[in-house]
Amino acid sequence: MASRRDRKTPTKKHLARLERERIQRRYILLGGLLVLLAVIGLIGYGILEQTVIQPSQPVAIVNGDKITTKEFQARVRYERRQLVQQYLRTYQTMQLFAGGSDQSTQAFFVQNLQQIELQLDPDTLGQQLLDTLIQDSLIRQEADRRGITVSSEEVDKAIQEAFGYYPSGKPPTPTPAPTTAPTSTLSPTQLALVPPTPTPAPTESITATPVVTATPSLEASPTITSTSTPTPSGTATPTPTPTPYTYEAFQQDYQSVVEALKKEINFSERQLRQVIESQLYRQKVMEALTKDLPRTQEQVWARHILVPDQETANTVETRLKQGEDFAKLAAEFSTDDATKNNGGDLGWFPVGQMDPAFEKVAFNLNIGQISDPVESQFGWHIIQVLGHEDRPLSDAQYQQLQLTKFNDWLTQQRSKENVQTFEYWHERVPTEPTIPPDVQQAASNP
Repeated sequence: MASRRDRKTPTKKHLARLERERIQRRYILLGGLLVLLAVIGLIGYGILEQTVIQPSQPVAIVNGDKITTKEFQARVRYERRQLVQQYLRTYQTMQLFAGGSDQSTQAFFVQNLQQIELQLDPDTLGQQLLDTLIQDSLIRQEADRRGITVSSEEVDKAIQEAFGYYPSGKPPTPTPAPTTAPTSTLSPTQLALVPPTPTPAPTESITATPVVTATPSLEASPTITSTSTPTPSGTATPTPTPTPYTYEAFQQDYQSVVEALKKEINFSERQLRQVIESQLYRQKVMEALTKDLPRTQEQVWARHILVPDQETANTVETRLKQGEDFAKLAAEFSTDDATKNNGGDLGWFPVGQMDPAFEKVAFNLNIGQISDPVESQFGWHIIQVLGHEDRPLSDAQYQQLQLTKFNDWLTQQRSKENVQTFEYWHERVPTEPTIPPDVQQAASNP
């Protein structure tokens, strides 16, 4: 009884304090739970944004057709892998020449390696691949309008040929297009200007670099081995015969590449086939757009003297006006080693083959006329035109003309069609894979 009397009965004040503490603990617990839920929500949204929302967002829209971030990033990773592989092969080749080559050879390799490094710049590569994907979309839309299709069998064939596998055992032999070698009848003016046997083909010394589009490769190098039957001692060894490259061997090589792409850059076989398919669409649409291009074109036959600065060009011009021989001055002054000992003769060339500044002047000169000094990306030229004619194009010239016309069409299409790009693509350019740091360091200090 005494112990019961000793117990204190809680007062109202004490009970009120306990209730307040209980409510505070509940609020703290609830607040912590809300913070935890917010953190989980942010993490979940970040994962969702990175894996679902962002990949589906377009980096460009071409007439309503979306080019998604996922597609863009996959192509950039694919191209980066191609460039890294090219870098490693170039470095390995440079190593083979190390010790036994001169400085100019090593400088050539270093320059090539540095060029690949520049191509791997995220903004540079990202812009290139974005432009390619936009072009691919424009090309496919044009293909739809023209009823042009690419079948799965055509993709299969292109992949097989990329690996060097031909079901018939050898690559098809293209039928050469018949060409007629033009024969010019020289006028008395031309005969007075040059020797009677002019150089028919132009040199490449001042040829402008053509605009080309990226062509995908599969980085496959199937090995063709040789086998021979052992013979007893003293007998002649038979000539080794190449082992046929079978369909099974091709499949093994192809699957190796597919697995490597999947493992290294998460690039699927379906995406690889899309790259090849896009290239086939590009070829077919270009052929359709350029099928009516004439096989002949106005060409100019010219010779030139190339010098490094305007002062030297003025000196050469003055001496020509004083009656000195063009060929002798070319041999004395010209820095074009391919033509200086041939009187500066460039042969015949069509529009689109030479530097634009050079070409503009050459096509506007009369036969025998000598130009004022002309500046191009290669230096300063004194040009003399020896002939104007419509002449058949060589296969190489015709292909260059096709490519030029096709690139002009792509530029026009992009300007007139509804093409929208989103600048956040700059933030989404992958930077992997990369050149191994040890290789890059060694390549920069050969």
